[in-house]
Amino acid sequence: MNDTRRDLMLEFRGVHTWYGEYHALDDINFEVARGERIVICGPSGSGKSTLIRCVNRLEKHQQGQVIVDGIELTSSTQDLAKIRSEVGMVFQQFNLFPHLSVMDNLILAPMWIRKLSRHDATELAMHFLERVRIPEHAHKYPGQLSGGQQQRVAIARALCMKPRLMLFDEPTSALDPEMIKEVLDVMTGLARDGMTMLCVTHEMGFARTVADRIAFMDAGKIAEVAPPEEFFTRPRCARAQAFLQQVT
Repeated sequence: MNDTRRDLMLEFRGVHTWYGEYHALDDINFEVARGERIVICGPSGSGKSTLIRCVNRLEKHQQGQVIVDGIELTSSTQDLAKIRSEVGMVFQQFNLFPHLSVMDNLILAPMWIRKLSRHDATELAMHFLERVRIPEHAHKYPGQLSGGQQQRVAIARALCMKPRLMLFDEPTSALDPEMIKEVLDVMTGLARDGMTMLCVTHEMGFARTVADRIAFMDAGKIAEVAPPEEFFTRPRCARAQAFLQQVT
């Protein structure tokens, strides 16, 4: 294995996904380097969420290869469990357990999967609650928090597994406008710390500030990939130009 290959965190090689006759992902070829921040954008129905959900097999690809940190994602239960333990994901909805406190939401996976003691898992959870700036809410329940606070808990929960790759699937789309900034600030901090990130978002200001590259999707294909400055000032494809006129 050469040095370039070792530096890759994520690879899509000729990936196709169908839902019946609908071709959701059409020959995706894309690589994400370790420490790179990628923003995926595009119109609704272009395949963005399907692409990101293929990384931990929440959606299945029928053709091609998805390789995460050197491990090909297949139907192997062992490989899937290993990949999911190394990949954190934050969804549109917060997906917190409503009957558990914030702290219990955070320590569950580290104790069961990483086999940490309750003491060590609690210390880890408090570290990441401080990282997302809500340690005072550790013993509250999700229903007692605002949407922005719940999403920050969801981010902290993912970080408690110490993932090598973080996936964000439109993490601010369910939030009121005044709550969006607090979540984006946390994500910007993660990017600044060097976390490898793949983020589906319509927040173009965030994309311009944080992304190393922007991948624009249309009709199940990656139509254009470019650094932010180039994408926002000189988009090459007509669909990207039309999209930017609508969202910026």
